[in-house]
Amino acid sequence: MITTSRLNLVVCDKPLLVAILAGNDALKTHLKVDLAENWTEFGEPAFQFSLAKVQDFPEEALWWAYLPILIDENRLIGSCGYKGKVDKNACVEIGYEIAESYRNQGFATELASALIANAFRFEEVKSVIAHTLAEENASVKVLKKCNMKFVAELDDPDEGKVWKWEIKKQDL
Repeated sequence: MITTSRLNLVVCDKPLLVAILAGNDALKTHLKVDLAENWTEFGEPAFQFSLAKVQDFPEEALWWAYLPILIDENRLIGSCGYKGKVDKNACVEIGYEIAESYRNQGFATELASALIANAFRFEEVKSVIAHTLAEENASVKVLKKCNMKFVAELDDPDEGKVWKWEIKKQDL
């Protein structure tokens, strides 16, 4: 688990991922938390992908999905994590989402910062990246607050134009 001042980021191991995929009632029972309405927009495919990875490589669970629990309310308010283990370039990618009713309160910045700091605890990680749509939006603001720098505009086969952001360990 990764803890911030307001959040506990719970790592999604196999039993937790199974509970997520079984539905909100099973998730609530498993985690013993309340759920924010529409807590995920990424939905089932992202968690199915994470479950497949965790089943094949249980030791890599720390490099996939996390669930942010708002401590004061004991409520799940989104999802976040890494898009895989450290790659050959010593890099990991983060992703995150916050339920609409909890946006604009600094939670995305708090959890993105925590994911970055956690990644840099590992000696083999030299940089952390993220991608956003190629436009000024809330995610861009979050990444800028986390001191990530714009590095490139890319063509994504699913999303179209995206912006790549990066922070290097040496720049901390």
